[in-house]
Order: sequence, then structure tokens, then C-alpha cells
Amino acid sequence: MIVVTTPTGQIGNRLVRELLARNRKVRVIARDAGRLDDDVRERIDVVTGTHDDPAALDAALPGADALFWLVPPNAAAPSAEGHYVGFARAGAAAVRRHGVGHVVSVSSAGHGWGRPAGVLSAAFAMDAEFEKSGAAYRAVSPPFYMENLLGQLDAIREAGVFSLTCAGDRPLASIATRDVAATAAGLLSDLAWTGQEDVPVFGPDRLTPDGMAEVMSEELGRPIGYRRVALADFASLRRARGASDRMVEDAVAMLAAQDEGVYDADWATAAVASTSFRTWCREVLRPAVTA
Repeated sequence: MIVVTTPTGQIGNRLVRELLARNRKVRVIARDAGRLDDDVRERIDVVTGTHDDPAALDAALPGADALFWLVPPNAAAPSAEGHYVGFARAGAAAVRRHGVGHVVSVSSAGHGWGRPAGVLSAAFAMDAEFEKSGAAYRAVSPPFYMENLLGQLDAIREAGVFSLTCAGDRPLASIATRDVAATAAGLLSDLAWTGQEDVPVFGPDRLTPDGMAEVMSEELGRPIGYRRVALADFASLRRARGASDRMVEDAVAMLAAQDEGVYDADWATAAVASTSFRTWCREVLRPAVTA
């Protein structure tokens, strides 16, 4: 039995489907079971609740061989580290109580980074909690998600522009969420591994944001430009949308680390995923823009 958290999210939903395709038994912890697709719901066990709740974990983990862990975002949390570590401590304690042998989480690339990195540092702190649980542990460690660009559909569609805080001429490692799910599915389907490791996984491209704009232009059939946003302007926007002051600071620290090369050391060792940025634009972005 494999227990999956966040089963209705972009990664969790794909992961559940991949595990079912491999004939694995799946149990999920879901805040709202009604968000599960009907064809999935009838093939899995469901525990209703949140995975920072010991009661939900105690209902889900008996008999589990492995646990998939992903901390859901919460821009209103008091701090990124408090949010990630709070979830992780609940999960690691439950793993110990129930003797779960294997845990796969979604963390972040950049584990060797020696300086504070906000949200990324919080993910690394989560890893440290699970590494103390006694379970074999794999931290799937992606860089920038291509799907982050879906939050800018209006600007892409109406103004022909997308924005990040990164330098336009500096390569930005990226990954499609489908490949994160596939990596996790592979690990959870063969539990022969032991010990504790991070598993960087990157898309096959080394595109700059300017290069991403060129690919988007070609795939969308219209000019798309890249606009760099100042960190101070990003911070103001996040505050206006209700993020706590500390979460804004943590997000800014993460973005600054990205621009300073937090992912760079992992280029040499990362597993290369199959989805190129061009493929993602053709199969995901273009249908979303034209919908």
C-alpha cells in the first residue's frame, strides 16, 4: 500500500494515476474527496483530512509500505520554515509510529547551497526532519516549475509578455510537473532502495528566460516577450495578495537564490526528464492560452 498526500494537486493527481497504471494499491489523504476524479475515486482508499493532522495520518498509514509527501503552499503561513517543518514533524512522527519503510517527498534542487534561500531552505529543513524518521528517504528535487507560468495566462494572452525576477540572459533550470510525478512513481513502484538521498531532476533544456520567450513565441504563433520584475515590486504584489510579511521575505530570498545560481551545482548530477520546454508549451501552455 502506498499513501499519497495532495492527491488532487498537479503532481499528486498524476502520481496516483501512474501508480494505478502500475497496479499499485493506493490510499490518499485528501482535504476534499469530492475533488478526486470519479474514475480514480472508485479504485483507491480515501482518508479525509489534512496530512499535518496526526489523526488523519494514523488513519492512513497502518499497513503502508511507502508514503508520498508534498507540503501544500500557504502564502498566509507565518513563515515558510514553520509551515514546512510543522508538516514534516507530524509526518515523520507518524512514519515512526507506524513503521513505514519508505518516504518520497517533493523538495527542491539546490541542497548544497550554503546560504539562506527562503522557501528552498524550508524544504531542506523538511528533508532533515524525515531523515531522522528511520525510513529510507528520497527527496525528489526539482528546480523552477514550468507550470508556474500558467499563473500569467492573462498577461501572455493579452499583452504578449511573461514576467519573472530572474536575469533574462541567465539559464534557468526548469521542470514539468508531469516529470516530477513520473520520478516519484518510479521510486514508489520499486522500493528496493535504502538510505537517504536527494534526487535532482531537471528538464532537458538550458534556456534563459529570453530563450523561453523565443520558444513561446514560436509555439503560440505570436510574439511573446520577457519582462524582468524587481524583487521589491514582486514583494509588493505578494503583500497585496494577502501573503504574510515573513512569507514574502522567504519568497524573495528564494528568488534571489535562483538568480544567484542555487540550482547550478545540480546540473551535473540531475536526472534528465523527458519533457522539453517546447513540448510543454505545445501540449500545456498553448491549449491553456487558447482555451
